[in-house]
Amino acid sequence: MSRLKRIRKRIQRDFFDFRMGGMYILGMAFFLITVVLILVQANVRYSIRPERLSMASKGELIRQKSSMDCFTKEEIEDDTIPNRFTEGNGTLLVLEDGEATSLKAKKIYLPVLDQMKDPYDVCEAYDFEPEMLKTHDKLILAITNYRKLGESISDIRDWVKEGGNLMIAYPPIYSGSFATLFDILGIKSSGNAAMVEGLHFNKNFMIGGISRDYEIIDAYESGISLALTEDCDVYLQSTGEYPLPLIWRRETGEGSIVFDNFGVLEKAYRGIHASAFTLLDDAYVYPVINGSAFYIDDFPSPVPEGDGKYITRDYNISISDFYSQIWWNDMYELAQKYDIDYTGLVIEDYSAQVKGKFKRNTDVNRFQYFGNMLLRSGGEIGIHGYNHMPLVLENFDYQDQYDSYVQWPGTEDMRNSLKEVFDFTGELFDQEELQVYVPPSNVLSEEGRNILTETPIRSIASVYLPTDLAYEQEFDVSAKDGIINTPRITSGTVIDEYMMIAAMSELNLHMVNTHFVHPDDVLDEDRGAALGWEKLYGNLKDYLDWLYTNCPSIRNLTGSELAAAVQRYDLCKVTREYDKEGVSLTVDNFDKEAYVMYRTNKGRSVSRVQGGSYKSVADGLYLIKCDAPRVRIDLKQEQK
Repeated sequence: MSRLKRIRKRIQRDFFDFRMGGMYILGMAFFLITVVLILVQANVRYSIRPERLSMASKGELIRQKSSMDCFTKEEIEDDTIPNRFTEGNGTLLVLEDGEATSLKAKKIYLPVLDQMKDPYDVCEAYDFEPEMLKTHDKLILAITNYRKLGESISDIRDWVKEGGNLMIAYPPIYSGSFATLFDILGIKSSGNAAMVEGLHFNKNFMIGGISRDYEIIDAYESGISLALTEDCDVYLQSTGEYPLPLIWRRETGEGSIVFDNFGVLEKAYRGIHASAFTLLDDAYVYPVINGSAFYIDDFPSPVPEGDGKYITRDYNISISDFYSQIWWNDMYELAQKYDIDYTGLVIEDYSAQVKGKFKRNTDVNRFQYFGNMLLRSGGEIGIHGYNHMPLVLENFDYQDQYDSYVQWPGTEDMRNSLKEVFDFTGELFDQEELQVYVPPSNVLSEEGRNILTETPIRSIASVYLPTDLAYEQEFDVSAKDGIINTPRITSGTVIDEYMMIAAMSELNLHMVNTHFVHPDDVLDEDRGAALGWEKLYGNLKDYLDWLYTNCPSIRNLTGSELAAAVQRYDLCKVTREYDKEGVSLTVDNFDKEAYVMYRTNKGRSVSRVQGGSYKSVADGLYLIKCDAPRVRIDLKQEQK
């Protein structure tokens, strides 16, 4: 063999060895990358977030709530007028027995006044006596037939001129008795009932009000056409070519009046009526929650069921890949942009099992990946259920609304299913304390709630607005079992006008936002799936832009932190001492912090807060953070 051939052969052998070695190295590198990716997806680690707000024990919550004097849900909902008269200072609410609109007003104003924590009394129109005015500085007339007040109408007129503050709670029917108040109300003439199709804010007196006009869904003749005197200060009017004045304020003699000509008396509009009430007198203070929470139902969970044709249409990938590669990335980006701490609600299995031994789900990679990512980003995990069967027994009537749902044979089966999902999540997230429960489809029975009290659950987050089968809640503490109710107000990624009004309303009554979405919104045509995820994501982003642009002072909280904030709000008692220079507050049941709204109606602004801090949230409306049980709010001196 020639020397040239030997060199050539050696070069070929060395190149082959190098090529095989390189391929081996590349193969090993690819293998290691794959292993790392698998480990990352299964073992994204989290650390327990520092506790910002904590809840008191159930026993302490029951003790404190039981000592509070407020109307029960049953008393508010029934068709009788409670007569409560303490001859104390504060507000007198006059209602009309047997009148449908007045009974609707009762369901607005009793909870509003209870939640504003200001002393008030209630009487029926026929029982009203002028002597009652001597011990009250505010009078709310929530009646339809003013003739029932008889000759007391003239006493009311004189009382206002001498310094009283009168609110007309909704548009009444025209009568001679009502017309005798026109001179103090600033009404030149009154016409017929008129359609209110939308709301337009003339003044920036409510959070989010002037940001847009608000359409009324299913509008009807909920106002009366009126011509006003020029000294009426109109805050809200209807939209359209011929707008109606809906809320106005007028000073009369030494007193003031507020006329609420917006007759839609539904829970979603409470904050509008409450804000009208705060326009009475020179100033008003009321406690608020100050909290925003976002819930993701069915998350983490197995791959959601549903029709993925719109995912295939827009992305040509599987449902599973869509959630891990697109949906969660977009949701995570929103959380980072707006500093949101999601509360995810676990579903272990999508079966219809309601009895027997509940099988453990062993396919845990999705749970670990999404759950740990959620926790690592500052969120928390709660319970939605072992499966998506609401905790109701066989005597519960679904009214043909949920054909696929199965009732539970007994309470022990409910109890066992909850034990399984708590054990399951405990193994996956051993450092996480699961304290929030969201009922599947917002349906929950009293039997189911009673079982939840045996678990670590401290807060139930169902819904705020009533529907046929929904477990409706207020933001409060239950005196029965110490559970904290933190209802969700808005939902989904198709946020309609009704939800926008409800969101704006609640920012002003409670300064609270609670919104929930489902991963499978994009699979359900009834929830907008045909629009495609890009559009749905844009809708959600638009809502968040609106929220944080109009209410940048609101705190982002997890579900359990919101429960702690609701606890502080619901159990506090606020004593106000108003004077010409501001107001002095005493907060009983003070627990580390409290928040109140301070409304000023004379154009004066806050100059300082002793024992706390303040932020302007609308014209003449301030959010006050109380760092101590005694707080002094001073106003700037009036310019002479």
